[in-house]
Order: sequence, then structure tokens, then C-alpha cells
Amino acid sequence: MQLKLIVIWVGISLLYLGKVAQSDDLRSASYVRYESQGQIYYGVLSGQLITRLEGGLFPLSELSDDTVTLQDVVLLPPTDPAKVFAVGMNFASHMSSAANAPPPLFLKLPSSLIGHNQDVLVPIDAQNVHFEGELVVVIGKKAKNVTEEKAGEYIFGITAGNDLTERSWQGSDLQWMRAKASDGFGPVGPAIVTGLDWNKLLLTTRLNGKVVQQETTAHMIHKPEKVVSYLSHYFTLEPGDMIFMGTPGRTSALVSGDEISVEIEGVGVLRNVIKWP
Repeated sequence: MQLKLIVIWVGISLLYLGKVAQSDDLRSASYVRYESQGQIYYGVLSGQLITRLEGGLFPLSELSDDTVTLQDVVLLPPTDPAKVFAVGMNFASHMSSAANAPPPLFLKLPSSLIGHNQDVLVPIDAQNVHFEGELVVVIGKKAKNVTEEKAGEYIFGITAGNDLTERSWQGSDLQWMRAKASDGFGPVGPAIVTGLDWNKLLLTTRLNGKVVQQETTAHMIHKPEKVVSYLSHYFTLEPGDMIFMGTPGRTSALVSGDEISVEIEGVGVLRNVIKWP
């Protein structure tokens, strides 16, 4: 009888540990949003394999038994955000702002977002489009009037982004809407990764394989916690909303056929090709 009780106890313990392990995996994982056979799903990416989630990310749903290979799907922007914010002048190597002042902010449109490996179809009259590799913060739960100390609790994870910018329009237009938020001017992905220290990651941008930007996010003037807190005092942040955190170093004009990749340490590589009509 004693041996039987021990066996039952071991079995229950293993079952419990398995559930805890799955829960931990879901808290620290790479999440993708993808299209497969005409349907849109969320899943957990591990190597080249995606395990579909039963539902969405917000709230985080359980893993299903369905899997698909990465090469058999189309990766989409990893969330479908209601709002997309961006921070300007956040690296001294690019253009600095006062650390004790509010973060310089502007809006991008959700319609500007495209996913990993999707071509950027540039407007025909654009003449001076520049890359801007960036860290992108993804909001995980509703945030309103949160303190800087608590702001990290509202960040679900991070991904890579490219804040493509038409410099001529940026200088001539009343607002940066056309320069920063034209269709395709917001590549983002490939995945949202949780469990990383977003303030200590290497950001690398490559143009046709050559490194053109490389800097640690430790050099961000305005940290994600400060930006989330500040924004939440004026806007209700919702799960899936994104914040582009600014670009380091120098940028340059692109030509048709250029391939831009943005790599965030621990997140992966976002890759897109620029095309003019």
C-alpha cells in the first residue's frame, strides 16, 4: 500500500511540474502572429516550428496540439494594435533630447505596419527614404496613469522594428504623418519575445548584409518604463499597442531592391526588401 501511494504521489508531482513548465514556457517565449490556409492565428515559435495557441495573446491562451513549420506560413505584424507610438531623439548617437524632459513622441498608423519578409512598396513620389532600426515595446495589459516604477508590469514583450522615414517629407510637411506612416513604413517582427531585459540588448541594422547601425539599448535616453508611464497619463494603452523606441547612429537613403534587416539580441532578425513601383 505504501509503495502504491508513493507511485501515485510521484505521478501527481510530475503532472504538476509539467503544467508549471508549460506555464513558464509561455511566460518566456517567442510569440508570432501568422496566416495559414487563409486563417490568422497566434502561436509560439521554437526554432522552425510554430505551435498554435488556442486563442490569442491577450489574455494569453493555452497551447494547442497543432503545429506548423515556419516556412509554410506568412508572418504578420505580431499584434494588431489600435495605437502605434514612436519616440524620437532617443539616442545621442543619432539625435539627443533632454533626459529630464518628457520623451519626444509622434504617432505611426497601424496601417503602416507590415511583417517579416514582406516587401516595402514605397509610394511612387518618395525620393529620400531612410531606414531606422529600432526596439519596439508591446503593451500587455490596459494601462492608464501608471507610475514609472510599475510601468514594466504593463509591457508584454519586445520585438524589432524599422521606422522607415521619407526625409524630404519629414522636413516639408506640417506633420510627420506621410513621412513616417505611409503604407509599409512600419516593418515589425518577426516575433514578440518575453522575459528579456529590454534595457540591455544589442540592436544591429544591416543594409544588404553590411552593418550600418549597432548600439546597445542601454544608451536609450528615455527608457521604456518612462515612456509607458508618460503615455499612460494621456492615452489609455491597450494590449497589443506598440511603441517604437528610437533609432541609434546614422541613417541613409535606400534604393529599390535594398534589403534591410534589423536584429535585436534575443529577439531575432526582421528582414524586408524595399521596392519602388
